[in-house]
Amino acid sequence: MDEIGPGEAVRQELTEDESAVLDFDAQGRLLGIELFDAKARLHPDLMAIAEKSG
Repeated sequence: MDEIGPGEAVRQELTEDESAVLDFDAQGRLLGIELFDAKARLHPDLMAIAEKSG
């Protein structure tokens, strides 16, 4: 899994429903997604995979 380096994310946007923050680079490319309350939103199998890779 790639990590976002210091200064790489130059813009953050809160999604309209306020469920996540999107990180963008200077060219407007999506670098990452921070999902709030992931345990309640994701299927348990997907959450288990995410927890192993984190």
